[in-house]
Amino acid sequence: MTNKCILVTGAAGRIGTAFRQHVGDRYDLRLAIRHRGIEDPGPHEVISLDIADLDACRTACRGVDMVIHLAADPSPQADFYGSLLDNNIKGPYNILQAAQEEGCQRVILASSVQAVDGYPLDVQVRPDMPVWPTNLYGAAKCFTEALARCFASQGLSCVVIRVGSFDTERMRTLLSPHRLSKYITARDMSRLLVQCIETPDIEFALLHGISNNRFKRLDISSACELVGYAPEDDAFQMFGPVMTGNDDLWKR
Repeated sequence: MTNKCILVTGAAGRIGTAFRQHVGDRYDLRLAIRHRGIEDPGPHEVISLDIADLDACRTACRGVDMVIHLAADPSPQADFYGSLLDNNIKGPYNILQAAQEEGCQRVILASSVQAVDGYPLDVQVRPDMPVWPTNLYGAAKCFTEALARCFASQGLSCVVIRVGSFDTERMRTLLSPHRLSKYITARDMSRLLVQCIETPDIEFALLHGISNNRFKRLDISSACELVGYAPEDDAFQMFGPVMTGNDDLWKR
């Protein structure tokens, strides 16, 4: 058996880097970047890609089995015309259109908890509940989810992952119960991506991506059932002791 060839957009970002470091040896990766370079890409191909350019996306998707689309402006304060329109609206459309034209088997797209973070804090959000964004970034991610559903109805296998608060050094300085409830570690995120790659016969799936936290902002039962996701980490166990005795943190 040959390794699957996978295009990873936003490959120099936090999730793309973690995926390559944790499980990159399982696949032949085409690492797509916009500006920032990749330190030690190993045997993998590195390409420059502007996801707002449809022709460039067609070239990037040519000859790959699957696409993991991570590229986007991740800022909740991103300006619509200045950034979101190209990066978070045109970008996912171009990748889906190019993947469909080039015969890719599946596209896995990163959405965000921001698509549903308007729900009260005591509500656990399920994938079948209506979207509720509170900023333009979250609204753009709702558009990505709808796009994926549209392309899936046209025959392209699509999996959307609503990613929670991803594990970074900066995130570890901003701990609160709310953030811990939607936390996902790098290895759990990489594990979920592998399951989305390897699970056959998916037309469309909208999955929640958080770790096995004691309290879960997002319901992950469908991810466990549909793709066999088995997260091992619990943010409350990992970081709870850091917060013990700090009343201000628990109020956020």
